Amino acid sequence: MKMPEQGRAWQDIQSDMIKRGAGDAKWRDGRTAVYVFNAGEEIAAIQKEAYAAFMSENGLGPLAFPSLAQMEKDVISMGLGLLHGPEGSTGAMTSGGTDSITMAIKTARDFARADGRARERSNIVLPQSAHLAFDKAAHLMDIEVRRVALKTDGTFEADSSAMGEACDDDTIMMVGSAPNFPHGIIDPIEALGEIAKQKGVWLHVDACVGGYFAPFARMNGVPVPAFDFDVPAVHSMSADLHKYGYAAKGASTVLFRSEELFKHMPFDMNQWSGAPMKTPTLAGTRPGGAISAAWAVMNHLGIEGYKRLQGQVCATRERVEEGVKRLGFEVLGNPMLGLIAFRHPDHHAFAIYGEIYRRGWFTSVTKEPPSLHLMLSPKHADFIEEYLADLEASLRAVEASADAEKLKVEARYS
Repeated sequence: MKMPEQGRAWQDIQSDMIKRGAGDAKWRDGRTAVYVFNAGEEIAAIQKEAYAAFMSENGLGPLAFPSLAQMEKDVISMGLGLLHGPEGSTGAMTSGGTDSITMAIKTARDFARADGRARERSNIVLPQSAHLAFDKAAHLMDIEVRRVALKTDGTFEADSSAMGEACDDDTIMMVGSAPNFPHGIIDPIEALGEIAKQKGVWLHVDACVGGYFAPFARMNGVPVPAFDFDVPAVHSMSADLHKYGYAAKGASTVLFRSEELFKHMPFDMNQWSGAPMKTPTLAGTRPGGAISAAWAVMNHLGIEGYKRLQGQVCATRERVEEGVKRLGFEVLGNPMLGLIAFRHPDHHAFAIYGEIYRRGWFTSVTKEPPSLHLMLSPKHADFIEEYLADLEASLRAVEASADAEKLKVEARYS
């Protein structure tokens, strides 16, 4: 596409955009269980209005826009309050989970350098199920990644003992997830904390998915284990607001136990021709709308609102568990929040996924082991029975195909 010589009318452009989106995943209809966190039209309207109100402002300039600076401080304060941040804990907003994870690793690396450690090439130790954002960040900083196999007991949890054995004098970080993305399982953060304490290693908890979910699930009676700053060895956390915080994209938080740790994150530069500049995260320009929308949604929902929404998601996940087990699927581990992965003992998950996709559902899969994967939102409560009905139809289609293939083989050799 080349830029047109003459501009087009907005009505024409708007119509074109609507047509272009016609083939996209139907998330508004509840038929998408990845990428989008649909909390309903009311929250969507607040996201848009609050974002638009500060869409032109830039979080890079706190002196120019003290309103944004204060909203960011408020968001961080609310997050730390939910995640048991101790006195002196702090953090910053970022553009997303990858950004938060990258900044946490950079901070741990610089902390280790300042402490006289990491003499050779630095490394981080993480479970096999940890998010690939750690690999991306490590690649950028030339840090070795040591992925450790999960427990073999069917829990799909991180193996804290094996991770401890993988640490050495150049390890700058251990990682646990709350929950991990592939299976929706919360790692044993307390056990990882004990190992991290023994080894003298920074422990990061990737709560990008669960940071703004697990606290409310616990308030609703879900037996969520200790996973946040309540565990003394946890140095930092990543928690996404644009996931189960229901904020507009892109908004995440990276949080630190103390100012002493946090001080290794910002970039401060005055050795150039321009004005001195200090940036807390990777980005220079920081969209004001992402900050204002997060602040607005958090204040609108409050604790009771989040409890209600997260309660809906947990109830929907329980309906999924019951439904897939009735169809003969096995649920992986013990999911407690909004993610669930499940597999069938007789048929490959990817074949079933192909059938469910043809029926209009855009969900996800997990590779290890091959499984179907759902990341549920409050809106899915209205559509989950349709999904389960189509899942059964998809399973029967795969079974019929397998039976037909079996008959062909038998006929060939009869």
